[in-house]
Amino acid sequence: MKKEIVYAFIDSQNLNLSVLNEIKNIKTEKTIYQGWKLDFKRFFIYLKQKYNVDKAFLFIGRKPEYESLYKSLKNWGFHIIFKPTLDHAGKTKGNVDAELVLHSMIEFENYNKAIIISGDGDFHCLIEYLEKENKLFRILVPNEFSYSSLLRKFNRKIAFVSRLKSKLEFTKK
Repeated sequence: MKKEIVYAFIDSQNLNLSVLNEIKNIKTEKTIYQGWKLDFKRFFIYLKQKYNVDKAFLFIGRKPEYESLYKSLKNWGFHIIFKPTLDHAGKTKGNVDAELVLHSMIEFENYNKAIIISGDGDFHCLIEYLEKENKLFRILVPNEFSYSSLLRKFNRKIAFVSRLKSKLEFTKK
C-alpha cells in the first residue's frame, strides 16, 4: 500500500495568538484559559511524528525585524509563504487567508490529505471542499475556547493545540 502524502497548511498568526492569549469568561471575568508560548520547532516535530506530515506550509506576514525568526522556521523544516504587511493606525496587518487557500489549491494534486491549522471560519469553504474531495485529514484548532462555530460541523476531524501545552510549550533552555 502506498504511503499517503500529508500536507499541513498553517495560519501562523491565528495559531500563535490563539495559543498565547488568555481567555476570560465574558460574564464572570474569570480566566478560563491561560495562554502559553508555542515552540514552533517542537510543533513541527509533533506534526511529523503524530500526523506523518510531509510538508508544512506556514503562512506569515513579513516584517524585516523578524528575519532571524524566518530563518529558524525554515531551518526547522517549514515551507514559508510570506504575506506583505501593512501598517495601519499603529497595527500591522498581514492577513494570510487568501494565500493559504490559494496554496492549498496550487498543491492539491501533490497531497492525499491536508491538515488545516486555524480556528478561523474564513477557511470553512476550503475545509468543506477538502472534505468533499476526501482530502481533509484533520483540523488543528489552536484554542478550544475561541474558534469559529462554522468549524463545529467538522468536530470529528478537529483536534485542539491548546490541549498540548505539556508537549509544545516553549521553555528557555
